[in-house]
This record gives sequence, C-alpha cells and structure tokens, in this order.
Amino acid sequence: MTEMRPDDIRFAGVKLGRHRHVCAFFDGTRGASEVLDPFIHDGFLCGHRAIHLVGADKREAHVARLRCEGIDTEDLQGSGQLEVRTTVDAYLKNGVFDQDRMVEEFSAMASGNRQGFPLSRIVCDMDWAAESQQHLQDLIQFESRINDLWDQHDDVVICVYDLTRFGGDTIVDILRTHPVVVIGGILRENPFYIPPAQFLAELHGRRSGREEQSAAAE
Repeated sequence: MTEMRPDDIRFAGVKLGRHRHVCAFFDGTRGASEVLDPFIHDGFLCGHRAIHLVGADKREAHVARLRCEGIDTEDLQGSGQLEVRTTVDAYLKNGVFDQDRMVEEFSAMASGNRQGFPLSRIVCDMDWAAESQQHLQDLIQFESRINDLWDQHDDVVICVYDLTRFGGDTIVDILRTHPVVVIGGILRENPFYIPPAQFLAELHGRRSGREEQSAAAE
C-alpha cells in the first residue's frame, strides 16, 4: 500500500494542494472516466476510502465499469473501503433535499469519522439536481456552505456536473462555490471562487430582491 500525504493527492494530473472541494465539468459523459478513473485507482492503492454517489439508473453500470478496470468491488465493499450509494438515497431522503441533513451526512463521511482509513475520496454525480428548480437553488447554497466543513478535513470531494444538464446561470454559480475546477479535463485553481460568507450574503440579497419584486407585482 502506498502512503500519500494529503497535499500530494493528484486529480486530472495535478496535485490538489490545500483545496479539495472540486467541481468537474464534462460535456455529457465524454472525458469523465479518463479523468476520474486514475484518481479512483490511486485512492485504493493508498488505502483511502472511496464513496461514490451515483444516479440510481447508473449504479449497476458504474460498479461494472470499476470491475472492468480491475477493481475487486465485492471485496472492497465488504471491507468498507468502497461504498456506492445512489444520489436519491444520499441527497433526497423522502424526496426532500435538506441542507442541514446533508451537512451531517458529509460530516459522517469525513476522514476523522472513518476508523482505519486516513481520508475519503468522494465522487458525486450531480445530475439529480437538474430535475427541480428548487433543488438547484438549495444546492447552490449548500455547495457554498459545505466549504466550511471540507476546510476542516483532508478528504477530497469531486462534484461531477454534466454541462448538457444545467443552464448557464447555474453553471456560473456552481463555479463560484468551488475553489478548484476541472474544465476540458484540466484542473486549475478557480479565480471565480467566492468564500461562503460573501457568496451566501449575495444569495440572500438576490432572493430578497426577487421577493420584493414579486410582492410589488401582486
């Protein structure tokens, strides 16, 4: 087993450094596996825990792809090193996206709560949020909030967004909530990132403005 310092973890061929909350944008499914697979493989070699949140309709295909890549999914799931959950189970318990509950969910996945694993590598398929405008609004706020949690841990969290599923305004906001971004298969520090306190204040101002306009129109 290869030991690796958190600052040496690589994604998309580049060391992540201190920021490990990443949004990875792909055009459909093109290029996603080429970027994600080496990161997933390295994690198993380093003894890191792998948590994959995937769409219910993609779960079997995802596990099958891992097997085709030579990963013993049955053994790793038995040992607890690999956990594959559906995004509905993770994000939409009883059909509701509850931000506070999700903060608790991710806190439970974090490195300090997983005995025997130095850290977690979490890969999240974000397609579920495209189905509801309310989910999108809540998700954007949550993506900003959760940075405060990940700043306290060494875990890596990759939020995978399909550019064909989300509108331009949403993509811009998602970009502003992640300190690191992958675009075109290239990882870079995100110059558009805004710290949570500032971004959440901006969101609050936007929503207050919309509510005032709606009230004035009635």
